[in-house]
Amino acid sequence: MTVLDDRTTAATWPAAYPQGYAVVDVETTGLARDDRIVSAAVYRLDAQGNVEDHWYTLVNPERDPGPVWIHGLTSDLLEGAPLFPEIAAEFAARLDGRVLVAHNAMFDWQMIAREYARAQSAAPVRQRLCTIALAKELSLPLPNHKLESLAAHFGVVQQRAHNALDDARVLAEAFRPSLHAAAERNVRLPLLECRPLTEWASTPTQPRAGHPSSYRAGSWRPSRKRPACPYPNPGRYESDKPLKQGMRVAFSGDTSVDRELLEDRTVEAGLHVATSVSRLTSLLVTNDPDSTTSKTLKARSFGTPVVDEAAYTQLLRDVAPADG
Repeated sequence: MTVLDDRTTAATWPAAYPQGYAVVDVETTGLARDDRIVSAAVYRLDAQGNVEDHWYTLVNPERDPGPVWIHGLTSDLLEGAPLFPEIAAEFAARLDGRVLVAHNAMFDWQMIAREYARAQSAAPVRQRLCTIALAKELSLPLPNHKLESLAAHFGVVQQRAHNALDDARVLAEAFRPSLHAAAERNVRLPLLECRPLTEWASTPTQPRAGHPSSYRAGSWRPSRKRPACPYPNPGRYESDKPLKQGMRVAFSGDTSVDRELLEDRTVEAGLHVATSVSRLTSLLVTNDPDSTTSKTLKARSFGTPVVDEAAYTQLLRDVAPADG
């Protein structure tokens, strides 16, 4: 157990840190892109991680509730719950002007963004912070990156795992000492940009005039099988040189842009999206090169070049044509 050190006061607090946080947890019907939220909770925190208030709601997903054995929410319980558009304004008010904090924040953010896209709206969130990434930044001695391990490290007691309200409470209580530890050491917080989805389509759209592809930037549509890359692999990416069509690009970890949209742009540029890292991989894109995922570990062992998302999106603007 780690005891919170409150010596880091407003006088010594890093000026660059955010002014407020919204600690969020959502329970869902599953993990896929077309799954729905069945419950949501938000703990609003001030600049130093103190709880201001909290909010919780059930959400009728208008479909089978999915893994009831995990979240405990049956069809009968959800039948009379509000639809997402009916709670969207209140949810947005809780998020507005704050950094969204979640455990595996990419998942929670993407589920929230898709629900707002379905409601033809957007969540007022500009940045997110993943508590897994923060734990890595702080080098916390955790056996794994589960919420229960982070909670145990800070002596926070879980009462109802996979209940959105209790998970949000647990995370809020564990985030505060994490935030203070970061502030005391002046650690740069692992903030990522949140880009709202601007369009909802329940089926793949047809190409539009003026658009070279079947989606608009920032849009959402169901995933589909990608065509094979038509160009041969020219080998590894070399720094200070452009990407070349046919290169095999792998992705690992959280990204600001929705992962599938980033992969779409990769395919459109004439590159191959690799689902794993091998000796043939040209480049690994990750915002967390020091992580211990299988992809980053393999990239290190193979000497695969690694760039972050910002550098990669710049490279995508000027991809060299394939040889011959």
